[in-house]
Amino acid sequence: MGGSAVVVGAGIGGLAAAIGLRRIGWNVTVVERARVLADVGAGISLHANGIRALDVLGVGEAVHAAARPQYTGGTRTPDGRWLARMDGAVLERELGTPIVGIPRAVLHRLLRAALPPACLVIGSEVASVDRSGSGRVRVPVTDGVLDADLVVAADGVNSLLRGRLFPGRPGPTYSGSTVLRAITEHPVSLRTDFELTWGKGAEFGHIAFTDGRAEWHAVLNSPPGIRHPDALTMMRRQFGDWHEPIPALLDATRPDAVLHHDIYELATPLPSFVAGRVVLLGDAAHAMTPNLGQGACQALEDAATLAAALATEHTVDSALTRYDAERRPRSQSVARAARQAGRMGQQLTHPLAVALRNAALRLAPSRATVHAILRHADWTPPSLDRTGPATDARPSRW
Repeated sequence: MGGSAVVVGAGIGGLAAAIGLRRIGWNVTVVERARVLADVGAGISLHANGIRALDVLGVGEAVHAAARPQYTGGTRTPDGRWLARMDGAVLERELGTPIVGIPRAVLHRLLRAALPPACLVIGSEVASVDRSGSGRVRVPVTDGVLDADLVVAADGVNSLLRGRLFPGRPGPTYSGSTVLRAITEHPVSLRTDFELTWGKGAEFGHIAFTDGRAEWHAVLNSPPGIRHPDALTMMRRQFGDWHEPIPALLDATRPDAVLHHDIYELATPLPSFVAGRVVLLGDAAHAMTPNLGQGACQALEDAATLAAALATEHTVDSALTRYDAERRPRSQSVARAARQAGRMGQQLTHPLAVALRNAALRLAPSRATVHAILRHADWTPPSLDRTGPATDARPSRW
């Protein structure tokens, strides 16, 4: 079964979906509202499930080559004491790969490189779709209308298409936390590949990259919309007396490199990821808090699952029914777990609650940490049975 698709959004999920659809013989156009692909963002950790999805999509080897395995690290307190250690070699034995770290900009470029430039349309926002045609969807874009068999809405947490498809449903809600992050300007001497440090109502973490630089992030309990004229100076006040390498990471960061975003999530799950011939994917379907590091991995799972369903089912409609049945329960379960992890981690502020959590982590066997990651990362990807070669043709224009 082949066809034509319009993917709305050129983020990680949208690009991965386009790659998967082309691998099974579909013609794809990716529409991105940004006028310039600036490749902004800090870093990302990919767990085994995300890497397995990339392997199925045919881009895993390139990502592996650009990513750094995260073998050593764990969770600490602000004074540097360990709460739990993580051995990436154990995860590698269990899952075939450790967690890996890669700059988001590099991952975006690698995904785009797997697509022909002609299939990417930038500077065009898709605010609505016309589903009145039988088995076809019309998508208004800047210079006309695209006509396709399928629309993949991968337009992020603030998805315009989700609001049109499910009017009256609650949209994204503020999680109570805000995140600041950056990539260091130059390499930093690190004793571990990754760390999380939990204080009262605050978290600081880092992941190391292949070139010696590192990404750091800080998650803070905060009202939404708070911004600081000098974010890096605020970070030094907040975390300057925390253990090394936190001060060193901040010192290696340019003030203009700090990104600041409030964290929103779809706290009220959607009743379906499908509306006719429009399918939701990634944050548009299941935006979650970052506490498990699973947001991008779930979007990659979505992309691989959608491509497999369309490759093996006899009709588009049956493929979308299968996609919804497979993806909605799993991704919404991971989103709930991420929310709970935040409540028991960075969001805790009461001294007694923090002390009890820390004691429980110190007493837990090391295997418990591995099991917590395996619970979400041990995912078996579907097989993509290609039905024919992909072409460079786009969905038809009216």
